[in-house]
Amino acid sequence: MKNETRAKINEYRVALAAANNIPVEDTATKFTVAPSVQQRLETKTQESSAFLQKINIVPVNEQSGEVLGLGVAGTLASTTDTTQTDRKTQDLMTLEAIKYTCEQINYDSHIRYPQLDMWAKFPDFKQRLAGLKMNRVALDRIMIGFNGTSHAATSNRTQNPLLQDVAIGWLQKIRANAAKRHMKEVESGTGKIYIGKNQAYQNLDALVYSAVNDLIEPWFQEDTELVAIVGRDLLADKYFPLVNVQDKPTEKLAADIVISQKRIGGLPAVRVPFFPAGAILITRLDNLSIYYQEGAMGRTFVDNAKRDQYEDYMSSNDAFVIENYDCVALLENIEFKDK
Repeated sequence: MKNETRAKINEYRVALAAANNIPVEDTATKFTVAPSVQQRLETKTQESSAFLQKINIVPVNEQSGEVLGLGVAGTLASTTDTTQTDRKTQDLMTLEAIKYTCEQINYDSHIRYPQLDMWAKFPDFKQRLAGLKMNRVALDRIMIGFNGTSHAATSNRTQNPLLQDVAIGWLQKIRANAAKRHMKEVESGTGKIYIGKNQAYQNLDALVYSAVNDLIEPWFQEDTELVAIVGRDLLADKYFPLVNVQDKPTEKLAADIVISQKRIGGLPAVRVPFFPAGAILITRLDNLSIYYQEGAMGRTFVDNAKRDQYEDYMSSNDAFVIENYDCVALLENIEFKDK
């Protein structure tokens, strides 16, 4: 590593220590990130992703508890004959208690000395170093949200390239906690939802329209914020002109959510990264949340000369949350096949 690069790395460590109110040498041992710094990191992560900006990323004090019910609730209006009974209030949040548990996820990374030497010439060296990390954290969270099925003691990236064993994501929460809102087959035993001529559903529009009517509660069926999140396999790219063009600098993450001008079953069609093939999720985007435990982020920044690299160990207690299961419908195993 060049001396000027090391000087910039040291400046980065000094800034990291000052922000967390610790001695510089303590950045090489595990320390708890200050809540204000944690909030800034979470904000940078959310701002680096167009999709994450449309869902909720919120701090919680407790590692486990009841979901916050952000932005999604049932009906309130009612009448009461007070000569016969007392008026009763309705919860502004969700109608049933839903539990969450924030579990530790490690976002550990390293950068080789030659790469740092190349970056050292840029005046925004520190911003690049931090930005690259948070961009990747954003993408990993999206991947876990749509593909995570378990929280392993030790995850295996080779066997689970989509981070299936890092944490339980949104779709798995629906499968486990809202089976009546999960459609995975039409004819019992087939394990498929076939779309085509002479099938129960001849096109995607019919399938989505039916799912909204049958799987989503009536008070959400006419919600204009409902969308159909789909994988790239279900609709051709030509149907997805980009409508959320961003004017961010090129080194930041490009738009990762594509909202189509085409509608499916009357709902806007939305494509996001890493969404499973042959599946559709119908919901409001603000019905999806990521909770992180405030004050539980750990970090260590180590110069590993034996490997010619700088290592950044970061952990966060995170939970992927469905705010209200009344407002979801998950359709899986969709295939196009004429009967």
